[in-house]
Amino acid sequence: MTKKELLAQCKANNVRFVRLQFTELYGHLKNVSIPVEELSKALDNEMMFDGSSIRGYKRIEQSDMYFRPDISTFAILPWLGRDTGNVARIICDVLEPDGSAFAGDPRGALKGQIAEAKKMGFTMNVGPEAEFFIFNRDADGTPTVDPHDKAGYFDVGPMDKGESVRRAIEDTLVQLGFHIEVSHHEVAIGQHEIGFRHADALTCADNLTTFRYVVRTVAAQNGMHATFMPKPIFGENGSGMHCNMSLSKAGRNAFYDPKGQEQLSDTALAYIAGLLAHLPGITAIANPTVNSYKRLVPGYEAPVYIAWSPGNRSAAIRIPAKRGSATRAELRTPDPTANPYLAFTVMLAAGLDGIKRGLKPPAPVNQNIYHLSEEESAKLKITGLPHNLSLAIDAFAADKVLTTALGPHITEAFIAEKRAEWKNYQAQVHGWEIDQYMETF
Repeated sequence: MTKKELLAQCKANNVRFVRLQFTELYGHLKNVSIPVEELSKALDNEMMFDGSSIRGYKRIEQSDMYFRPDISTFAILPWLGRDTGNVARIICDVLEPDGSAFAGDPRGALKGQIAEAKKMGFTMNVGPEAEFFIFNRDADGTPTVDPHDKAGYFDVGPMDKGESVRRAIEDTLVQLGFHIEVSHHEVAIGQHEIGFRHADALTCADNLTTFRYVVRTVAAQNGMHATFMPKPIFGENGSGMHCNMSLSKAGRNAFYDPKGQEQLSDTALAYIAGLLAHLPGITAIANPTVNSYKRLVPGYEAPVYIAWSPGNRSAAIRIPAKRGSATRAELRTPDPTANPYLAFTVMLAAGLDGIKRGLKPPAPVNQNIYHLSEEESAKLKITGLPHNLSLAIDAFAADKVLTTALGPHITEAFIAEKRAEWKNYQAQVHGWEIDQYMETF
C-alpha cells in the first residue's frame, strides 16, 4: 500500500487508534498508541520516542529515536475497539535522529543479513513451531504453574480442555492474515502448539512476534495464562521452537537436488554444516534465558548433542522426509523465548558462512542420541550443546561470524545483559526463574 491507500483504508475501517509496534533487544514487544489523525506524521518518520527507556537501546544523553512504520504490516487488532472504533497496528523499524537505521534494532539486524543473502542470490524461508503452556490463574488473577488440563499428545476433549481457547486463538490469527496449518495438544500437560505457514525470514519474524502477542492476549481473555517459558514444569517436556529453514534461488528451492546425498544439494549440505559449526554460539541467541537450559537436558525430547540426521528427531538438525519444493532443514534446539529477529539473523549468518566456505557436514547420526554415554558420543565424534546460559554466552562472544552479523551494539548489550542475568540467578533461591519468566514470556 501507499501512504494514501493506507489512510483511506483506516477511514473505511473506522480505525481510531494505531499502535506503532517494535521489538526490543530481548524479544519483548513494545508499542505506542497514536490517534489515527497522527498517522500521517508517523508515516513521514516524524514520530519520536525516548530510546533510553528501552532496554539495550540508548544512553540517556543520546536518547532521541524515530519510528519508520512498515506499511505492509498494517493489521486491525480484532479484540480491540469494535463499537467505539477499531485499533490497528503497524510494525516499525527504528531510526536514528538523522534518519539512518539504528544499529540496535533487532529487525534492522535481520534485514541486514537478508541483504547479505540476497547478494548471493538467496532468499531465506522459515517455518517455526512455537509451543506454549496454558496455566490457570488464582482467585486474584495471578498466573500460577497449575496446568489447565492433564492431557497429552494429540488428545481430544474433554481430556484436552484447551480446545476452545486454541480455537479462539486460531480465529484471531486468521483475522490477522495468518494461514493456520495445524493445531493440537502437545506432549506435556497443559502444553499446546499452533502451526502457521512458513514465509520469508522477515515476514516470519513479524508473524512470530504477533503470534506470541495473540496467544497471551486471547488466553488472558479466557481467564488463563499462556507462557512461552521453555521449562515451567519440572519432570515434563519443555516448549521448543523448531525452525524449518530453506533457501530459495531464482524462485526454486536451493536445498533440493534429486541426485545429491539424501536428495540434498551442495548448498543445503553446506548450510547444515554452517549451522552445526556455529551452533554453540547460536544457542545463546536461540535459547536466551536461564530457564532455557532446563529444557536442553536428556530425556525430554529436546536435543542435547550437535548432530544432524535425515529423520532422527533426537538430532539437533533434522531433515524432514518431504523433498522437492518442501526440502528443508529443521533446527530443533531453539525455544520460543528467543527474539525471532536475532535468532533468524544468526541462523542465516551461520548457514551462509557454511556456503561461502564450502563446508561439508559430518556423517549423519541415525540412532537415538538422547541418552548417549560420554564414551558413545566420543566414538561418534559428536559434542554437546552448552549446558547453561553462561557457557552459551561464552561461545557466542567468541564467534566472529555471529557477532559480526548482529553488530557491536547488539552484541555488547546482549552479552552484558545475559551475563548479569546469570549472575543474578546464581545469587537467588530456587524459583527465581519462574517468577521472572512467567509474566515476561
